[in-house]
Amino acid sequence: MRMSQSRPVPAEVQGPPTNAGDPARSWRGGRLPGMVMMFGSGLSNQVGAATGALAFGVIGPVGVVAVRQWVAGAVLLAVGRPKVRAFTWRQWWPLLCLAAVFATMNLSLYTAINRVGLGLAVTLEFLGPLTVALAASRRAVDLGCAVVAGAAVVALARPQASTDYAGIALGLLAAACWASYILLNRTVGARIPGVEGAAAAAGISGFLYLPVGIVVFAHHTPTPTALACAAAAGILSSAVPFLADLLALRRVDARFFGIFMSVNPVLAALVGMVVLGQSLDGVEWLAIAAIVTANGVSVLK
Repeated sequence: MRMSQSRPVPAEVQGPPTNAGDPARSWRGGRLPGMVMMFGSGLSNQVGAATGALAFGVIGPVGVVAVRQWVAGAVLLAVGRPKVRAFTWRQWWPLLCLAAVFATMNLSLYTAINRVGLGLAVTLEFLGPLTVALAASRRAVDLGCAVVAGAAVVALARPQASTDYAGIALGLLAAACWASYILLNRTVGARIPGVEGAAAAAGISGFLYLPVGIVVFAHHTPTPTALACAAAAGILSSAVPFLADLLALRRVDARFFGIFMSVNPVLAALVGMVVLGQSLDGVEWLAIAAIVTANGVSVLK
């Protein structure tokens, strides 16, 4: 829906504040810290995912996701201490939507991976931030960066064709969740001070997973090692990224955030190479170079 030019744009959907008179100060105070947060978020997410995968054989992906949500909720509630009684409905509705997205995003992705494979699931999921980047772009260079990053993600993930339509649908659901996560996280960050919004959303999401975890653990007895791996994933792949993304989206716009998310497959490939000893071939290195270049152009535009 087009917005009339005579109406002011709400603060939460405007770009981050800039200092036109001092570009260097604007860079140091806005985009650079945002980039550091996004990179740290992606690295933490991929290391946590590799750690959580070690528990799949004992409690399964659903069990790992449940523990992740519990740990993330507990950690963020302790850090943020949200004053929920003071929240208005204008603050509550994006927060509740974010909690629902947070509860659905990882479960839909992991289930998609189990059905259609990692490459296709990751490629489908990346359609979410790519769509945000394309929709928010206003210049040809922005569109070019987003398209190059998207094509490189496909080359890096190398998806295989599948007739598992349920798995494809779950991958697309993960994409929709990721796009919604970007937009809602930005809105929550603009309407609720500090990290109270992130904490409240994570706490609600963890509460939603209580019955899920009870059912899973009734059929799969967890071991201390499996719980430790899942708990580590909760901190590294949920609590840290959720908090870092919230703070980053106060410093960068949704377009740049969407393009920068293409570093996640790169980090996944590099973590696999370093931690798991997986080698990368020439095509994969070219794809990584293309993603890095696209992000570099987007940063310097």
